[in-house]
Amino acid sequence: MEIILKQDIPNLGYKNDLINVKDGYARNYLIPKGMAILATKTNKKILSEVTKQKTFKEEKIIKEAETIAKALENIELKIGAKAGTSGKIFGSVNVLQIAAALKEQHKMDIDKKIIHVDGESIKELGTYTATVNLHKDISVELKFEVIAE
Repeated sequence: MEIILKQDIPNLGYKNDLINVKDGYARNYLIPKGMAILATKTNKKILSEVTKQKTFKEEKIIKEAETIAKALENIELKIGAKAGTSGKIFGSVNVLQIAAALKEQHKMDIDKKIIHVDGESIKELGTYTATVNLHKDISVELKFEVIAE
């Protein structure tokens, strides 16, 4: 029996997949539990339209992410921090300060949740890199320098 999955099911398929299963499995388990629907002609047309719209939205998101990635590649970010004479920072620099510096210096509003720094935080002056994950396939290295105020 041909069915369309309405949700991800381990060892079977992902949401909106068109698959073949045994009749009893579909009629007695998947369809009554709301995990799948019959793959009728109408449901197949709806599925193709949903897939087309999803692809269009995904392409738009990827193009926006690529544009932001190109802009981030050439940015030189400077983050000021209070530091002692030995170069140690009073406190630390983390993703929150990086996101704030991007917004302040370059007018780019990047969510702090997608910025990742090696280790938890930075405690010394110097040049570092952070990874900005804009999309599951698109990430960019952001170089920044921590300077004394």
